[in-house]
Amino acid sequence: MKSQFDKKTFRAVFGAVLFATASCVATFAQAETSMERVERTKVLRVGVVNGATPYYHKSLTTNEWSGFGPDFAKNLAGNLQVDVKYVETTWGNAVLDLQANKIDVMFGMAPTPARQEMVNFSKPIFQNTYTMVCKNGYPEKTWDQFNSPDSKISVDVGSSMDNFATMMLPNAAISRLESTSAATMALQSGRVDCQILVILLAQPLLKKLPTIGAIQVPTPVLSAPVTIGMQKETDPAFKEAVDRWVDKEQKSGEIRKVILMNMQKLAGVDPASFPTSVKFE
Repeated sequence: MKSQFDKKTFRAVFGAVLFATASCVATFAQAETSMERVERTKVLRVGVVNGATPYYHKSLTTNEWSGFGPDFAKNLAGNLQVDVKYVETTWGNAVLDLQANKIDVMFGMAPTPARQEMVNFSKPIFQNTYTMVCKNGYPEKTWDQFNSPDSKISVDVGSSMDNFATMMLPNAAISRLESTSAATMALQSGRVDCQILVILLAQPLLKKLPTIGAIQVPTPVLSAPVTIGMQKETDPAFKEAVDRWVDKEQKSGEIRKVILMNMQKLAGVDPASFPTSVKFE
């Protein structure tokens, strides 16, 4: 007697089993919170960006990661009593990688309103002060004084500096260029008088090109918060643990220590060269 369990039946049953298995896995992945996953795997998956010194730096000889992000990551992982796994990404893909459950945290993210709809953010790790790098001899100005048509300023389009210029300097003559280096070239060539940069980009620039001009920290001193991006979820446990770590590191002075150490090690910037008005807190 011929078996009723023919190839067609087998494929149908096998397909149903695969679908059910995949559904169970997906349901488990969705149901598992960030804290549960980190505790279960004993691994903290950290996004890293090649070429983003001093935030992230990958050694060409050892392939080891250094910079603010990796140092902060090791400290956080130690606090959680887990290991670190670095996952290479880009600034542009970091939000997508958090949403896709490829990484647990991304250090150095700016909490824009659009991003806050898609991912969670920690308390600010530190404040990155906005500065002006101006040609030599350019007069010291306040932000209000920079907000005039005779202020020729460059920014890289789409950056936090661009958003800042749009908000704070609507009357200035802003040149929006395709990259930070293009905005710097505009300053070098004399097409603009100043370039807006956060302090952690301005200091390495002056170290690399000491004759390009001087840093101004216009008043009032204004800063951009630097945070840790996390996956969007309703369970607060992981975010609360990260925020507690941020509080502890700030109170101990470890945040400032890590920043200044990496600025000196990776960018050659002497800690004493930072303007006194700049605070990493």
